[in-house]
Amino acid sequence: MAVENKNFEDYKFKKGNLNFAVIGHIEWINFLRVDKLPKPGIISHSIKSIEYPAGGGSIIAKILSDLTSNQIHFFTSLGNDDYGDKCFKILSNMGIKLHVAWRNKPTRRGFSLIDSQGERAITVIGERLAPTHKDKLEWKILKKMDGIFITASDSEIFKMARSASILCATPRVGLNTINKSNVLLDGLIGSNLDPGEVFSFSELSLKPKYTFKTEGEKGGIIFPGGRYEALKNNKIKIDSYGCGDSFAAGILYGMASRWDIEKSLDLAKVLGRDASQFFGPYANSDEN
Repeated sequence: MAVENKNFEDYKFKKGNLNFAVIGHIEWINFLRVDKLPKPGIISHSIKSIEYPAGGGSIIAKILSDLTSNQIHFFTSLGNDDYGDKCFKILSNMGIKLHVAWRNKPTRRGFSLIDSQGERAITVIGERLAPTHKDKLEWKILKKMDGIFITASDSEIFKMARSASILCATPRVGLNTINKSNVLLDGLIGSNLDPGEVFSFSELSLKPKYTFKTEGEKGGIIFPGGRYEALKNNKIKIDSYGCGDSFAAGILYGMASRWDIEKSLDLAKVLGRDASQFFGPYANSDEN
């Protein structure tokens, strides 16, 4: 059961001046509202469609940009194509500083189908492009960061990113990559419902300070700490895309602000819940 309703304003939140970087991936996603999710032999119909750069890296960078007055540095990789160019322009116009390793490969694309209950099913097309430590990007900036979140990289980047006060990541980056870095994470945040992010602690060479396994409207589990409950929706659930990434951004912000873990979790739950209340990846989309 969800806990009593809370709003973003309940925390008397004021924009801080913390410095954040995100290292990860971008996907060009077509968001389609459908009458029903696909089933074998059944034709579904789309009644609304928008396209945006999305993926975990983009969502977290945008949320952090909304939380701090300082510009967010987003280290990523894009294909040298029209989709890559559009991703760069749109995210830059949002005020995010992109550091891009351009590849002679297609920018990853995908579709997110959202039904009348706000549930979504995602299909991605092509290779997930990620920056590596060999890319000639402004990696020295990482030393100035209060917090860094990684959604896609190699193990050497984890070592460089550890210079930040707080370092968090998603298990989707790859447990082998995390283990090879031999870096202690402040937070490892992933979905306990997504097979691509489910893991056991025995698979990790170093146990993070905090591990979060999210379960959507059922809440989730924090180690150490135990189960936590989700917030009630104060509006109609429209689209669950990006809820987990918004939650992750809240955890990073709270930890970098030196809040205790309960207050950080409170902010994360508000951001995750609120992400379900608009269509597409960003609340300020001109389509909402």
